[in-house]
Parts: sequence; C-alpha cells; structure tokens
Amino acid sequence: MQFDPPLEEGRLLRRYKRFLADIETLQGEALTIHCPNTGSMHNCMAEGGRVWFSRSSDPKRKLPGTWELSETPQGRLACVNTARANALVEEALRAGTIAELAGFDGLRREVRYGEENSRVDFCLDFAGAAAFVEVKSVTLGFDATPVAAFPDARTERGSKHLRELAILARQGIRAVQLYCVNLAGIEAVRPAAEIDPRYAAALREAVAAGVEVLAYGAELSPAGIRLKRRLEVIL
Repeated sequence: MQFDPPLEEGRLLRRYKRFLADIETLQGEALTIHCPNTGSMHNCMAEGGRVWFSRSSDPKRKLPGTWELSETPQGRLACVNTARANALVEEALRAGTIAELAGFDGLRREVRYGEENSRVDFCLDFAGAAAFVEVKSVTLGFDATPVAAFPDARTERGSKHLRELAILARQGIRAVQLYCVNLAGIEAVRPAAEIDPRYAAALREAVAAGVEVLAYGAELSPAGIRLKRRLEVIL
C-alpha cells in the first residue's frame, strides 16, 4: 500500500474528542485533522511527537486531513488509522503473503454471520469450503519488549467476534483471528489481559474451540505500508 498523495509530516499538539487532533506542520501551519482511531491509542502517541497525515483535496470535507502514522514514545512507527488494516490484509491475501490462507478461490468482504448479528471482515472460499477471517489492528507496544498487545481499551465487540468464531469452529467451519500488527519493531503479539481480561479469556476459549490465531507484522514508512512476515502469538 503506497500513500498517494504522499503523507505530510507534522507534530502532534493534542488529540481530543476521540476523532480530532491538532497538529502543526513542518511549515508551521496549524491544522485540526481527523483521528480515525476509536481506541485509547495508549503508548502510540505523545504530544510534541512526530505524526504523518494525508491531506484531502475534497472541498466538502470539514477537516483537511487524516492522521495516518505516529512516532510512538518508544521510537517506533505506528499506523494509527485502523481503517487501513483490512486493506493491508486484503492486499496481503491476494499477494499470497499470508501463507496459511493462500490458495483461495474467492474473497468476500463484510459477510453477515453468527448468532449475534456480526459481519466478518473476510470470507474466503476454498473449493467450496469457507474460511471466516476476523481482522484486528494492533498498535499497543511497550518500552522494553518487542511484544505488542491487543486490545488497547476494553472491547466488547472484540469479545463478541471471538465468540462468533468459536461457534463456527465447533461446527467444523474454519475460523481465523488475524492480528494485523501496524507497529514497527515487533516480534510477537499477546492478549492485553491487564486491560481487558474478558477479551483475553474469550481468546483462550476461542483457541480451545479450534479458532486459528495468526499475527502478521507490517513494514511501515511514510511512503507506504505492507504486511511482511508472520509473528509469534503468545497465549
């Protein structure tokens, strides 16, 4: 995934009301831009830190740009635009980067399924057999370890998705939880039980039911992002 037009650099002044961020560009321009992240963004931003944003030419937009990348307090690069995760995963699926999910005959997005009225991110067809793939974007890192964690805030929705996948797995249908790690310098992923113990428990229950758990790490730069390699999952 290449950024087109190229991202612009600035520094973060503050994030507020969840979806707003005040920044200052390298040229000294003060802007309020869209923050496309509903999470806490814990450990992936710092006031005064470097950020990169995409600028919009759409005159109908209220805000002139979207926050895309952030330099974390640990010095890592993070993609804070969670909407990028599904596009990155689809790109990797079609390129065959995710070896465990290679060889599918068809790909469908946002397919309704389950007992709790859910939509799965991807439904892959393998010669008539379906694989349901749920994607989560991971940006929570820590100082002294290359292990990232998910989630960065309590997520009932995330737990619901795990319950839905577990039901599929018990029925003999392939179900996959895929963590898209949009954070540089990471070697493994774990559930953030200290933040959301219910999610961590739901993940363990899903694995016991037969849900596959995969994690792939992204290579990030202001020029573009791509999923590159499989990471360890620590349960």
